[in-house]
Amino acid sequence: MSRRGFLKWLFAAIAVVAGSFFALFQLLSRLGTTAPPMSAGDPAAPAPTPDAAPDVTTLGSAEPLLSFFVLSDLHVSVYDESTPRKLNNALDQIVRLGSPVDALLLGGDLTDYGMETECKALETILANHKLPPVYANMGNHDYYNVWIENGGFSRDTFPNGKTDAQSRDRFMKMFNYTKPYKDVAINGCQMILMSQEAYTQEKPEVGEGAWYSDEQLAWLKAKLKETTGVKPTFILLHQPLPPEGQDGGSHRVIRAKEFRDIVKPYKNVFVFSGHTHQDFDNGTSHYNKEAFHWFINASVGRTRNQGAAERSQGLYVQVYEDRVVVRGREFTNKEWLASADWTVPLERVKV
Repeated sequence: MSRRGFLKWLFAAIAVVAGSFFALFQLLSRLGTTAPPMSAGDPAAPAPTPDAAPDVTTLGSAEPLLSFFVLSDLHVSVYDESTPRKLNNALDQIVRLGSPVDALLLGGDLTDYGMETECKALETILANHKLPPVYANMGNHDYYNVWIENGGFSRDTFPNGKTDAQSRDRFMKMFNYTKPYKDVAINGCQMILMSQEAYTQEKPEVGEGAWYSDEQLAWLKAKLKETTGVKPTFILLHQPLPPEGQDGGSHRVIRAKEFRDIVKPYKNVFVFSGHTHQDFDNGTSHYNKEAFHWFINASVGRTRNQGAAERSQGLYVQVYEDRVVVRGREFTNKEWLASADWTVPLERVKV
């Protein structure tokens, strides 16, 4: 592993740990409070004006075969009014975008603490917008209800009469899944959404890492065998991968070497992860080329930055016959980000 690669990994790890401490501090500050939960929506906020689509004239005249948004780390919270407000703002822009949006992918940490009230708040927000089909996977925060007792964080009474299975069931019911992982074909492109299948109530050793079962990894292998590689395949994770050649622990994909081995033989595979919350503007690498193309998303609810400005960011993906275009969106000021603008040529594959 190069010195530069190690430094990128180290900075990302520091950002993840800092974010976890922030979330715990926020909930600990609620202990003993009698204030009612905040509303999921922000009805007083003015509706955004219709927005302009990204300029694709320089990218060729062909119409995209598929266009979709990837939003990660929503962290919808009944204790933090900024998170539902930011999600409402992002969705307002998506439905008004002057370009097609065929799907919306939600990349985990949908809620802050996995509570029933937060899940209902998220459902209300999604229902209040005329959205394209929505698909999602789980993040570690979506399992956090095992830490909650009487609206506060309670480590001493963990798991507070709750289970990881209850969190999975709540997620699957919300999105009408039969498993916590899902695949769907949209305009000939395969979407594969992988959710971590256990948290610390069932498997204390996973920490904040993403654990995938033998069953889910076998399912991934089978789904990739169904693809031809002519059109790209998109895989949505929550936690990022560790450096090549390693398995991950807390805050990473745990069975990462096996994941890479499964994906490696296939052409035109695009992997999206979240979890780090890092903004697109500070020089951190958000795109890495391995045997596949790996993009690290920012956060809608709590994008980290090095200044005082509020930020809320996501990715817009357009698939053409010969390329995939990935662009970062800053939702707070309705701008496309020059620091997050990639065009990836597709490899030619013999059928």
